[in-house]
Amino acid sequence: MSRSQNSFLPCVPPLPACHIPPAAQTPGVKVLVTAGPTREPIDPVRFLTNRSSGKMGYTLAGAFVHEGHSVLLVSGPTNLDVPENVDFIPVETAAEMHDVVSKHIGRMDIAVFAAAVADYTPASVQPQKIKKSGDTLTLELVRTADILGSARQSFGFRGTLVGFAAETENLEANARDKLVRKHCDLVIANDVSQPGIGFDSDHNQVLLVYPDRTESLPAASKHELSLQLVDAIVALKKLMVES
Repeated sequence: MSRSQNSFLPCVPPLPACHIPPAAQTPGVKVLVTAGPTREPIDPVRFLTNRSSGKMGYTLAGAFVHEGHSVLLVSGPTNLDVPENVDFIPVETAAEMHDVVSKHIGRMDIAVFAAAVADYTPASVQPQKIKKSGDTLTLELVRTADILGSARQSFGFRGTLVGFAAETENLEANARDKLVRKHCDLVIANDVSQPGIGFDSDHNQVLLVYPDRTESLPAASKHELSLQLVDAIVALKKLMVES
């Protein structure tokens, strides 16, 4: 496990000196954040991946630390600097992320799954580069392990569980379905088909889908949203503890 010396992401302005008055802050909790894409190898030079930049997960990790919490960031490959004082474990594949999360989630109070993990991976990895030989090429893909779906039953996590849903249609309905199926306390949903927000962007617009309601946060920088999301997640944890 390594610890970065970089204070802030290149695309993110410094956090304000004090976002919450010290008297109102919740005592620090232990937070697991996953971020970035995964890479599923096809052969030594090719892989399957997606457009996730990791920015939302990294800004969340930095915001949690800024508010006094302890953070472990588990990330697929990105071009981002790790926020200062964040413990960091890099991974490549969905299987690697599954293994790391399974080992560390048990000691966490909050788990936020912001990574865009591949749903499928090649059934076999070719030992040599696949040569161009025909007009078509067929790849056999198999399902990857469901990391978020494993949190409750397989990993036995009993803390506050937060998932992300990147959708192109039926945003709230799909997010609520994910909330129920994967036993989340909150799903943060965004429409990645909209230009200027979501993947590859410094801005986002999200829905907060709770078991009993849905709230909308207007479009803002991922830096600004991360502070709002940390407030919402910590408030949810406090409510769960008190109920």
